[in-house]
Amino acid sequence: MSVINTKVQPFNATAFRNGEVVSVSDADLAGKWAVMFFYPADFTFVCPTELGDLADYHDEFQALGVDIYSVSTDTHWTHKAWHDASETIGKIRYTMIGDPTGAVTNAFDNMRPGEGLADRGTFVIDPDGIIQVVEITAEGIGRNAAELLRKVKAAQYVHNHPGEVCPAKWEEGEATLAPGLDLVGKI
Repeated sequence: MSVINTKVQPFNATAFRNGEVVSVSDADLAGKWAVMFFYPADFTFVCPTELGDLADYHDEFQALGVDIYSVSTDTHWTHKAWHDASETIGKIRYTMIGDPTGAVTNAFDNMRPGEGLADRGTFVIDPDGIIQVVEITAEGIGRNAAELLRKVKAAQYVHNHPGEVCPAKWEEGEATLAPGLDLVGKI
């Protein structure tokens, strides 16, 4: 069952952020845009390239009012050790959620059956707690933070402009569409 257009399920977790251990829950997402960025495991291969890419765009996401949360089934202590050991992970300023019980991963229906690892899933959540974007890729396919930023901008635009939609490859500032009978068969 797809979680698109559903409300985020309640969760509580412990995370590592900016040198501190912090508590995180679904309440932290309320009233804000958020990205939940799941990955299989720390100290792996594709994962650090993705998390580093996301760190490079962190300021741009923050400028849009978007909080980023990375999530794996490792502990928050493992996140801290990885942050201390890796130059790529060391530049991360967003929240790194530890989910050793899989509760958060399961709340997003993003757990690999029988493996205890999160799928490579991305979820964009609006200020009402509704999941607007879902992207899940196979193990060996890394995500692109620039494309995620574009999707967030499109989701924010549609959220703020009821009755308009963003066509394929839409970029901020480009024309949108207002669905109606006048467009049927003319696009």
